[in-house]
Amino acid sequence: MGAELIPHAPLVERDDLMPGRGIVGADGPAWTGVQLMEWELTAAEWTDRHPHEEINYVLAGELHVTCDERTVVAGPGDTVRVDAGSRATYAAPVHARMLAVYGPNPDGAESGDFAYRRL
Repeated sequence: MGAELIPHAPLVERDDLMPGRGIVGADGPAWTGVQLMEWELTAAEWTDRHPHEEINYVLAGELHVTCDERTVVAGPGDTVRVDAGSRATYAAPVHARMLAVYGPNPDGAESGDFAYRRL
């Protein structure tokens, strides 16, 4: 296909949680490439566990990620990688906006342990 332009789209509220949007994704529960999303947290935290690797690049603000009893604090330009199968909590005491990349999930294994909380 060559190059493909994916135009800008606004973030939208998802399930009354945090705003986000899919940019590049899969059509079904399994995928062999990567997925790319943009999302943000404002005075809130989000917890999840994925069967695939997750990488978050911080565009703005400050993101605190706790995984395996270790917390890292990331600012604009920083990247946080969470291993496949790990449960992680992403918190923005004030605000954070991120690009998230999900690694391949060729078997379509489900994610879980979802929790959202306002700070």
